[in-house]
Amino acid sequence: MASLFTRIIKGEIPCHKVAEDDNFIAFLDINPNTKGHTLCVPKKEVDKLFDLDEATYTGLMQFSYKVAGALEKTVPCKRIGMAVVGLEVPHVHVHLIPINAMKDMTFQHKTEVSAEEMASLAARIGENL
Repeated sequence: MASLFTRIIKGEIPCHKVAEDDNFIAFLDINPNTKGHTLCVPKKEVDKLFDLDEATYTGLMQFSYKVAGALEKTVPCKRIGMAVVGLEVPHVHVHLIPINAMKDMTFQHKTEVSAEEMASLAARIGENL
């Protein structure tokens, strides 16, 4: 069965897309730690980060680097935090989280963001790529 992220990649489930190329997609997390919390996902469905082939792993990090730069230009924050946890969806993904305090990275503090604000934010991040 396809993962939730594969279904998003195929367009079966909507998302607030930030960036996309032939191999990767970035979209806003629907349950964000902070405004702008973005997921970078390889289109190739692989469960664990270190099961990726080296080219895909390197490509994911390069793609995440570009998205993080655009995110930092768009969302006021002290820095962009990065986490790879992978327990919640069995499909490799990098969390890019605008942070101002350590608690922003704990995944225990969530923020509410309206659908309209998510759409606007995704567009603004994409414009800063």
